[in-house]
Amino acid sequence: MNDQSKFRDPDVEPGGLKAAPGIISEVLTHVSNLVRKEFDLARTEVSDNITKAGVAIGLIAGALIVALVALNVLAGALVVAVAELGIDAGWAALIVGGLLALVAFAMVAKGTSDLKLSSLAPSRTAKNVKRDAETIKEHV
Repeated sequence: MNDQSKFRDPDVEPGGLKAAPGIISEVLTHVSNLVRKEFDLARTEVSDNITKAGVAIGLIAGALIVALVALNVLAGALVVAVAELGIDAGWAALIVGGLLALVAFAMVAKGTSDLKLSSLAPSRTAKNVKRDAETIKEHV
């Protein structure tokens, strides 16, 4: 046995090329690292989206509280103002209540549209996975 054979890398053939098992091992390591990084990215992106959803929910809750306080004061004043126009107080209260209900509906619609599941999905990760899959297909 010569001295070179004792220190030879088993994954490298005598011509300096890597053997198939070494290449496969290296590819599997890279794919494993890529998958792990994509999962980390997905976890981070979902966490960011959940934080945004929490802020949106907080805004909706805050808007409801402020709206209730303000409406108690303003509704009474508005009913009195409409009644001063000559409309019966009962009808004036119904008109004011209907208008306030429309405003509340608009606020809830905006809040729920901000919470759609499509806005919470990890879209950057999905795009990266597609790009990685295409890159792997090109090199295989």
